[in-house]
Amino acid sequence: MASAFVVVPRRESGGAARPKPPAAPTPAPQRKLPDDAALDPLREHLIDPAVTDVFVNGERGVFVDRGRGAEHVGRWRPSDGEVRALAVALIALGGRHIDDATPCADVRWAGGIRVHAVLSPVACGGSVISIRLPAIEQLSLADLEQRGMFDAAVATDLRRLVADRTNLLVTGATGAGKTTLLAALLSAASPTDRIVTIEDVAELRLDHPHHVRLEARQPNLEGAGAVPLARLVREALRMRPDRLVVGECRGEEVRELLTALNTGHHGGAGTVHASGLADVPARLEALGALAGLDDHGVARQVVSAIGAIVHVGNVEGVRRVEGIARPVLRDGRLGIEEPE
Repeated sequence: MASAFVVVPRRESGGAARPKPPAAPTPAPQRKLPDDAALDPLREHLIDPAVTDVFVNGERGVFVDRGRGAEHVGRWRPSDGEVRALAVALIALGGRHIDDATPCADVRWAGGIRVHAVLSPVACGGSVISIRLPAIEQLSLADLEQRGMFDAAVATDLRRLVADRTNLLVTGATGAGKTTLLAALLSAASPTDRIVTIEDVAELRLDHPHHVRLEARQPNLEGAGAVPLARLVREALRMRPDRLVVGECRGEEVRELLTALNTGHHGGAGTVHASGLADVPARLEALGALAGLDDHGVARQVVSAIGAIVHVGNVEGVRRVEGIARPVLRDGRLGIEEPE
C-alpha cells in the first residue's frame, strides 16, 4: 500500500514556524539620464516622475510643468552665459552643435528625452532651454481611465475604434496628452499588427511586440543629410505596415499621411496641434496649403482618410478627452460632426 507523506515546516526550538520575510518593495522606476555633470543644475527636476517639462528661461531661472502649467522652482538665477553654456552642453549630449551660426537646435537623448534650445539674441530675453520628458511608465487605456482622462463610456468607444481599425487623428494643444493617448491606443492594437511610427523626434513608446520606429533627421552644418518626415512616410509604405502612424503633422507631410491612409492602410493615426475640435478643419486646411492642396482637396482627402478625430485638452490641471468627432463635407469644405 502506498504511503502518504505530509510535509511539515521545519520548526525552531521554540516550536513556532519561522515566518517568511516580507517581500522587498519594488523600486520606483527611474528616468534614464545621461551621465554628465552638465545636468546637475536640473537633475532633481529631470528625475521627478511627476514632471513632464523643464524650462530654463534665461536669467529668470527654471520652470517645471507637473500637469498644472509652468511653475517657477528653485533659487538658481543663472546668468545668460551660464544658460548658454548649459544649452551647448545639453545639445552636444544629443550629438548636435549650437552656436551663433546655428542658434537653434533640437535633439533627442537616449530614453526619449527631447531638448530644444535657442540662444540669445535670437531669444530676446536670454538663451532658453525646453526639455520634454517622456512618462516613466507606459500607460494603458485602463491606466488613463483610472487617472481621469476619460470615463468608462469613452473608454469603450476608444477600444472599439482601435478594434475596428478606424484611422484616427488625435488633436490637442501642446502638453495636452496627445502622444500619451496615442501610445495607449496603439498599444491596444492586435499583437500581430506591424506598427510603423514616423516622428520628427521619436517620442512614441508602445507596449507592443511589433513596433518599428522611424525618426526624421535634420541637415548637418553643411546643409546635407536631411531626412524629412515626408520622405519617411514614403519609405514606410514600402515596409508593409498594418498601421502607419505619423507622430505629429506640422507641414507638408500631412499630404503623405492622407495619401497613405487613402490607399488601404487601415488603423493608422496621426496627431495635429489644435485648440479645440472646432479649430481642426482650419488647422488641416493650413497644413494642406503648405503641401500645395486647396481647401476642397484637403476636405475630400480628410473625409476619405480619417474615420474619427479624438480631441484632448487640459481641464483644471487634468488631461482629458474633450470630444470624439468625425470629419464631414459641408458645401465642399471640411467640417466636423460630433455624436449627439
